Amino acid sequence: MAEAERIIGTPDIPDAEGADGAEPREPTGGATTSGSDGTVGGRGRKKILALLGVAVLAYLLDLISKMIVVAKLEHEEPIEIFGDWLKFDAIRNAGAAFGIGEAFTVIFTAIAAVVIIVIVRLARKLYSLPWAIALGLLLGGALGNLTDRIFRAPGVFKGAVVDFIAPAHFAVFNLADSAIVCGGILIVILSFKGLDPDGTVHKD
Repeated sequence: MAEAERIIGTPDIPDAEGADGAEPREPTGGATTSGSDGTVGGRGRKKILALLGVAVLAYLLDLISKMIVVAKLEHEEPIEIFGDWLKFDAIRNAGAAFGIGEAFTVIFTAIAAVVIIVIVRLARKLYSLPWAIALGLLLGGALGNLTDRIFRAPGVFKGAVVDFIAPAHFAVFNLADSAIVCGGILIVILSFKGLDPDGTVHKD
């Protein structure tokens, strides 16, 4: 969280061509500029749209997959995909990703809500496509599992998440968990490369 707040408060830096899909940053504050699409903040809006597109796709894939699993697989025998190496096995998970901490459902619900708020704040200064993709994955995954927490049994903010992807010798998870992990890995890679959400590159 501290790193996210540091990035949010990054001072304006003169335009410079970034790396890894980054674009020149637009001036903020009192000045306004027209984007390539003829609107104010065009580049930033495009990245926000990319974030939202990735988030919606991740959320819908997770939601649809869970609906199918609940309707067709719950209370049924697991389906073997690759023998004993990978199965589809519907379970209800009251914990965090991969079944961790089942006694803290309400806490994990609150954490998911905080993550969503932080992503929304970061989106205000988003000028990097790789960061848009990473944050979109995190947002879609967090919303997917938060939907389960709110609307599924046993109750509001205590609902159990539907998991169904069951690799051998590993915890059962879902597509929302996968999106969160992939987004997190991408953020780590971008941070190591020094690319900030605003499109600037820093060297420690």
